[in-house]
Amino acid sequence: MRFPAALSLAALLLVAAPARAGHELTFYPSYYPQEVDVRFVASPAAAAALFRKNALHAWVGGDPFAPGAAPPDTRWAESLRGFVVLTFPRAAGAFTDADSRCAAGVQVARALGARAPFVAHPYPVTPLHDDYLMHADLVEKAREHAAGKAPRVRATGALAQALARTDVPTAGRDADAVLEEIELSTLLTGAPPWVKKGWFHAWLLQSSPAARAAADDAFRRRVEGDWRTPAERVNLERRIVAQASSGCERVVLGYTLRREPLNNDYAEGIENVAADSQAGIASPIFIRTAKLKDFPWNGWLRVGVLGRPRAAWNPIGGFTDAAGRLVWSAVGDDALLLDPDSARFIPNRARPAAVSEVREAPADALLPSTLTPAGAGVPARTKIVYRVLLSKTHDDQRMSVADILYPYASAARDAVAAVRVLGVRKEIKDLGDMQLLYDVPEVEVYLKAAVDAETAPALAPPWSATPWPVLVLMEQAAARGLGAVSEREAARRGVPWLDLVRDPKQRAALGTLAAELHRRAFVPEALRALVTPEQAKQRWAALREFARTHGHWLVTAGPYVLGKVTPESASLVVFRDFTYPLGVGSFDQYPIPLRAFIVKTERRGERLEIQADVENIEKFARSYKIVREPFRPQPASEKFREPLTVHFSVLGPNDEVAAAGTSRDVQNGRLVVDLAGRLKPGAYRVLLALALNGNLVNPEVKVLAYRVGD
Repeated sequence: MRFPAALSLAALLLVAAPARAGHELTFYPSYYPQEVDVRFVASPAAAAALFRKNALHAWVGGDPFAPGAAPPDTRWAESLRGFVVLTFPRAAGAFTDADSRCAAGVQVARALGARAPFVAHPYPVTPLHDDYLMHADLVEKAREHAAGKAPRVRATGALAQALARTDVPTAGRDADAVLEEIELSTLLTGAPPWVKKGWFHAWLLQSSPAARAAADDAFRRRVEGDWRTPAERVNLERRIVAQASSGCERVVLGYTLRREPLNNDYAEGIENVAADSQAGIASPIFIRTAKLKDFPWNGWLRVGVLGRPRAAWNPIGGFTDAAGRLVWSAVGDDALLLDPDSARFIPNRARPAAVSEVREAPADALLPSTLTPAGAGVPARTKIVYRVLLSKTHDDQRMSVADILYPYASAARDAVAAVRVLGVRKEIKDLGDMQLLYDVPEVEVYLKAAVDAETAPALAPPWSATPWPVLVLMEQAAARGLGAVSEREAARRGVPWLDLVRDPKQRAALGTLAAELHRRAFVPEALRALVTPEQAKQRWAALREFARTHGHWLVTAGPYVLGKVTPESASLVVFRDFTYPLGVGSFDQYPIPLRAFIVKTERRGERLEIQADVENIEKFARSYKIVREPFRPQPASEKFREPLTVHFSVLGPNDEVAAAGTSRDVQNGRLVVDLAGRLKPGAYRVLLALALNGNLVNPEVKVLAYRVGD
């Protein structure tokens, strides 16, 4: 940091005590609440009671009031919870072939009808997926499938109750099929760049080896970037869904929604809440936007989650349950964040600047496993340039290049050929009455494969919110048998799951280990060219002092510091340090997703001109309303949100995609899609949807007939 001397102390005092002083600053590091209290609640009924007493602002996981009514000052965040499927465990009797199983699924769905405790939708890509437009025609085709003989079905819970009111036969263990809900969270075990895509979820749903084998080639080509045009990519994605689902070992009948309550009380409630369309409020975007109505940037946010944490708290293989994910969403800080209203990634601590094709990595780039010079001739196909926003860590240590490079040595990065640091720039945030100085490394990451510009930045960005001494401490603990970083590895080796916070014995063992590493000024082999023994000694001393004062070893560079942890709750204290590069309001474009609508389309030659309406927000006091009005391009001097975008897909014979893409071209107040030279003579259908500020949830899809003459 660099402040004018007369102002630095005053600015620090104001930020250190915003609740007492009440002064306004130009820049508040980190996000609105000064403390987040995560409460581990024993039951939904207990959560409902806390809500009614205004003791909770939000509840993760679902509706705690069901089947009763919620308090009047309650708003709801809706998101995709899971899929309702009819699963055939074995091919037998009348359901040995795919056609009979497909038809049986249609029959069960029709029998349930309006009784179904889910949204009827016979296709795995839903309106809550941002690639819905690219499958909208196939959704309609799936609705036209013929019904067949109903199987004997087994079900539990609400699905069994709904089934009992139909004429579908039921059975026990010898049932032909199982009617079940598969929650999305149980399907996802990682976070690849396509983690929110419908085609990916469709592939995950089909758990049988035969189903996945049928789509294996298309899946490989899609994830390895073996396609040349957007149309070819979309065709691969449609093929994955069709081939994985073709055997009907698992028939999709619909999807379920998660409804999570938010306290909307005029004084004691919260506002400005962004919820992810698939993860709900248990996502990083929630913590980064929610603010209390009475105390916007200095109040206490109280969030409830069902049950005590089960997963270990470590940033490599822990935080895997609902409570852990919620805590890590505030304490950690990802390189990129998922857009809550689409499947794309938005910049956070690593900012992609450019993506280009290459043939090999430079000789002075570093190999990912050893961080030693690659030398000449290391093949690479894609280069991504990032700007990385460093800050201090919670133990008051300034991050360095070593912190962002060490994850390439400590974790398997199969996609990475090499990485190179171009230098560390000094960037100034000029706030008028003070200036903030940041270290911003420029880093090149070289990928082995040719990857498209949309996907590449999310594969292996140069960032970790966990400083290198904490990563090394965990590695050394695992190597010495004190624990294992993942649950699976802990079970395999018969050792505890490594927890940096909640296990007293492990905390003590880590303390003994850290003292030894401090005494040795330990530097891992991969960092010996980047970290001196003196620097290492300082970092180990700071980590030990943090553990002594905070009672745990979870140091990060995130926006919140883990404070007091009890069996009933965990407190997360805001990290209002001026080196933290993001501040209050950084993600305020996301809390209220707005939509756009196609009013009229006209064809002029080989161009489509689209007249649109858009939603806007009218705010008054602590309320707002959404109004619909004709689209008018924003003046260049007043642009504050992403331009209105039309997404299109052109379908030719045999439902093949002939062209696909997006357009932001505006002429005479209308969006323009120019198809000149893209299509051969013939009859086509054009699918169109509009995205305002990137929002592709529940899009309005328009289908147009389109013919290209000879």
